[in-house]
Amino acid sequence: MADAVRPTKKQREILNYIEIFIAQHGYSPSYREIMNGLNYTSVSTVSLHVNSLIARGHLKKRDHSARSIEVVNTKDVVPIKNNQITVSQEKWLVTQIEQRFAELEQSQRPNADDIDGLYVLVGALKILGLDGAAHSFIPRLSPLKEKSVNPAER
Repeated sequence: MADAVRPTKKQREILNYIEIFIAQHGYSPSYREIMNGLNYTSVSTVSLHVNSLIARGHLKKRDHSARSIEVVNTKDVVPIKNNQITVSQEKWLVTQIEQRFAELEQSQRPNADDIDGLYVLVGALKILGLDGAAHSFIPRLSPLKEKSVNPAER
């Protein structure tokens, strides 16, 4: 559950209350019982938190059925996929791109396909949220593009 969306503090209180209530009574509490048990002043507040817990995958509830709240086993929670990369992955990627830039900058006339590949890699940096790294490479793209053009074609 470390990668799943964790409940907020208030939602955790409600989740714990529901688990204890079900263990003691054998059925789930009503929203009003949750409200009274946790000293809330509004059933709608309980409803908002319960609906959020359902959306986050911590609770299940059958539609149009009283006392149908069920706590989802934490082993059943599907972790949310995370597209963030680690610092070591970022460092590796930036190093690889830097090496490709260095190779092409030293060549007399770089291949246009290789330069297009660099554009893709810089775009990938932006998509991954590594804007600083992407912006550091962008000024180096134009001189490479100029260098790749045949002087007779200019």
